[in-house]
Amino acid sequence: MLKLVIQKSGRLHDETVQLLQECDIRLPDGGNQLRIQARGFPLVIYLLRNSDIPRYLESGTVDLAILGQNTLVEENSNCPVLERLGFARCRLSLAVPNDTAYSGLNWLQDRCIATSYPGSLRRFLGSKGIQADIHEIGGSVEVAPKLGLADAICDLVSSGSTLFANGLKEVEQVLESEACLAAAPVLAQGDMTLVDELLFRIRAVLAGRQHRYVLLNAPSDQLDAICQILPGLKSPTVTPLAVPGWVSVQTVLRESEFWPIMGSLRKAGAEGILVMPIEKLIA
Repeated sequence: MLKLVIQKSGRLHDETVQLLQECDIRLPDGGNQLRIQARGFPLVIYLLRNSDIPRYLESGTVDLAILGQNTLVEENSNCPVLERLGFARCRLSLAVPNDTAYSGLNWLQDRCIATSYPGSLRRFLGSKGIQADIHEIGGSVEVAPKLGLADAICDLVSSGSTLFANGLKEVEQVLESEACLAAAPVLAQGDMTLVDELLFRIRAVLAGRQHRYVLLNAPSDQLDAICQILPGLKSPTVTPLAVPGWVSVQTVLRESEFWPIMGSLRKAGAEGILVMPIEKLIA
């Protein structure tokens, strides 16, 4: 039985639960319970505050955790990241008031910077040879310059709307982050078998999210040209149509590749292009 810890609430929690459900791992409604027995996989799930997760993982109290990479970096954790999960993407950035004449990193020398991530900020500034007064704040970091508590802030940024609403501009990026699956430093051999099975499911779901199933009709005399355009997993499936001189072509494409090649496919004579999501993909 594996023990997995996830964030108790918030966007990362919601997207984690969605991922587990797509892996056919179901979480019954536990109300306010902090320990939930999953269905469909030998897994016990603990719900904790994000900042508490690394210490449970490092101590081996739990086997696995799904959390933001920024949290591992902040705690300077030695827990290995098994898989990046592609959601809850954000960045830890430095920001200053909009009317500040920011001239580069040297502007930060001897300034006061408010942050909830003192460890990450301290290591970043140290690597750049900058000394600053780091003022640790538990939350609402964006208001610190307005209150005269700091000259700049260092906080997580996703869309940038919160900075904009508080009259701040992003000037330096400290690190990038996304949700990840991390493991305790030491796992028993039996647990590793279950971890491999869990990773197999997660990777199949993530691959499905990144690909699309494409079905199109094409003139037979343009088939070679169309097959050259399609960067599918392997050679596409080709089936003759009832109409002479036409074939149906089926393949799988990365979603990021789809739109760039649509123009080439149409110019080559492809018609009736159908694009469908893929629930899971095992390559």
